[in-house]
Amino acid sequence: MAGKGGVGKTTLGATIGLAAARSGRDTLAVELEGHSSLGRPFGVGTLAYHDIELHREASTGGRLRARRITPDEALVEYLGSHGLERISGRLLRNGTVDVVSTAAPGIRDLLALGKIRQLEESGEADLIIVDAPAAGHALTFLRAPAGLAGSSTSGPIREQALGALALLNDDKRCQVMLVALPEDTPVNELIETAYSLEEEVGVKLGPMVLNGCWPELAGLEVELSRLEAGPIRTKIGKARAEAARHRLQRISAQRIQSRRLSAELALPLLHLPFLFTTDITLRELTMLADALDDELTRLPYLGSPTEPS
Repeated sequence: MAGKGGVGKTTLGATIGLAAARSGRDTLAVELEGHSSLGRPFGVGTLAYHDIELHREASTGGRLRARRITPDEALVEYLGSHGLERISGRLLRNGTVDVVSTAAPGIRDLLALGKIRQLEESGEADLIIVDAPAAGHALTFLRAPAGLAGSSTSGPIREQALGALALLNDDKRCQVMLVALPEDTPVNELIETAYSLEEEVGVKLGPMVLNGCWPELAGLEVELSRLEAGPIRTKIGKARAEAARHRLQRISAQRIQSRRLSAELALPLLHLPFLFTTDITLRELTMLADALDDELTRLPYLGSPTEPS
């Protein structure tokens, strides 16, 4: 998943993970930047390089696990798995892991992608959800394999780059879900990112998500007309009319953004509701997972998370 910072892609990742676990899938969520709140709704703070179970669904046996992947830890693990434990240990002791992992542009991103590819090829999860960096860095992150494959004629770097490219270009193994809020700037960035990913990376785009959509209230226009037609003398009456106008303006704006996305990109568009809270707990995540199920049911050709693909 990718999108402008602050559009809720981490919460979306947790939502998809919960929905997949409820359907019986063994799901792994991966954070890359090391400071996301992916585990917070499940009562877990900082994630570790090893898996942590966030949720298990008793009725289906599905579960959601999560872990953090950093280039430095991926490099140490890679060296250790190739019989170079002494070197990796020395790098850790000397504090020079970061120097090695930034030896060439794109190496850090390739190390993280290499670990994701290893997890995917191991088959240890039915679904892997990657909470990618914000849109600008996400493009750099996904461009790294092509750049390194083109600049390396042989050796482990080229081998890793070609393996990562094979993953990114196989739509049965990898798709990118773009996320935006129903506002001009996030929607503009989603559209630009979509074109860049298709043209420069060749990765398949999955459904788009318009996050934080205010639910429409039946009869709100009629109520506003009634309030405006009568004498509004009290503070409560004025506040109610102002709130109704604000909500109708917000709903109108998000309709415009939804139409823009559908007109610009030939991709399925899912809408998730705005939750009037600053604290996303398992309760709120369950509400979002229910809404996601409903949206996928509305688009049956995508398949529902309750129907294994």
